Amino acid sequence: MVRAALASKRRIGQGPVPFAMAVPAASVVAATLLSSLPIISNVGWFPDFGFLVLVSWRLLRSDPWPAWWTIPLGLVNDLFTGAPIGLSIALWSATMLALDLVDRRTMWRGYWTEWMVAAVLLAIDELIQWKIAAVMGASVPFRAMVPPFLVSVCVFPLAAWLVSRIDRWRLGQ
Repeated sequence: MVRAALASKRRIGQGPVPFAMAVPAASVVAATLLSSLPIISNVGWFPDFGFLVLVSWRLLRSDPWPAWWTIPLGLVNDLFTGAPIGLSIALWSATMLALDLVDRRTMWRGYWTEWMVAAVLLAIDELIQWKIAAVMGASVPFRAMVPPFLVSVCVFPLAAWLVSRIDRWRLGQ
């Protein structure tokens, strides 16, 4: 049988979904809303899912991200996670700038390189959140930062895979 006969049936003129430009932002907001789930624990072990999905999207594609999107997305993240207003806005904007520099400096990126870049960004995010909490008077030990960091680094491949599936659906492939 011919290989074309085994391929999936594609419609002529199939293209992106009508609201394709809003899908990345909507998925980041949906991931941010995961922090409002009724999870009870003495120590916060779950990562900043909004930041994780933002980094996944940005490492996958840079074209659907205008630079100003980090302001409303960071504000939504601050409002739902209970972080000081402006923390996520500043961190996410700095992350986008850092990823722009990484894009300009690297010609090729592989799976392990992206995972390392994401791990460094996630570590910086957790460290700055811990520092801000300490400045605001919270007595959070440094070891409390380790579980969310490890969970976020281990969950990153799953988040990147999920973002790639959403992107394929978004583009109509």
